Amino acid sequence: MSETGSADGGDTERADAARNRRLLLAAAKDLIDNHGASAVTMDAVAREAGVGKGTVFRRFGSRTGLMLALLDHSESEIQRAYLSGPEPLGPGAPPLDRLLAYGRARLKLTVDHLDVLIEAAGSGGDFLSHPVWAASNRHVQILLQQLGFGDRLEVVAIAVQAPLNAGAVKHLRDVVGLDLETITAQWEHLIRTLVAGVTGR
Repeated sequence: MSETGSADGGDTERADAARNRRLLLAAAKDLIDNHGASAVTMDAVAREAGVGKGTVFRRFGSRTGLMLALLDHSESEIQRAYLSGPEPLGPGAPPLDRLLAYGRARLKLTVDHLDVLIEAAGSGGDFLSHPVWAASNRHVQILLQQLGFGDRLEVVAIAVQAPLNAGAVKHLRDVVGLDLETITAQWEHLIRTLVAGVTGR
């Protein structure tokens, strides 16, 4: 085989692998959106994507590997959305609208990936030191600053995001018995009350 043929074969293989990865992640996301995270099994993802089950295992190794990859993909999507996506999550909307939109998106992501997030927290990882947290936290701090909360926002930023993290959501859902809609509504009420206390509006 010529060098050109070998390279072309490698490029084709990499393109196929990337296409399969996108296809499988989209299938897993559709299953979560339509049936909940419990519906995401290796068999179900393979059926949804129209590929063999072996393809799913080769790409992700296990259901946990698949869910971690989907979490990483979802985190990238939410970051793109608040950095350059459409309003109200993206630039252009008033800061309160953007903060509320971020909370809604973050809560949905947390519920969608709750089992994986809880498992990661239980392994001793410090989510406050994670690069994903740092980027999201900075975004929230900027919005709070625009809302008039001042310059030192370390404690306030963590406080307003505490109900969005996996441990809090699991407690509110499984122990208190709240659904996502109620958690979201109560969090939005909290934010509006805090902002009214600072701005007088």
